This record gives sequence, C-alpha cells and structure tokens, in this order.
Amino acid sequence: MKKFLLGILLKVLLAGLGLFVVTFTVYMFNLDMKLMTLIAPLLEKWYDHQEHKQYI
Repeated sequence: MKKFLLGILLKVLLAGLGLFVVTFTVYMFNLDMKLMTLIAPLLEKWYDHQEHKQYI
C-alpha cells in the first residue's frame, strides 16, 4: 500500500514539476505574446466580418 501511494505521489510531483517548467518557459520567453502575433490577424479578420449592433 505504501509503495502504491508513493508511486502516486511521485507521479503527481513530476506532473507538477513538468507543468511548472512549461509555464516558466512560456513566461521567461514571453511566448504567449509571440503566439498572439500569429493569431491576432486571424481574430481581427473574424471580428471584422461579424455583424455589429450599434446603438446611439
């Protein structure tokens, strides 16, 4: 039973460490904003084709 719980705990810790490494890398290299430079033109094109309601 202890070996089973230790295995689960180890997997949870490794998953947490992996998630931390990924998010830290994204933060340090500002990858989210670099990705937005690729996605923004697509979003703007989609938004411009939407029908807008204008209330005055």
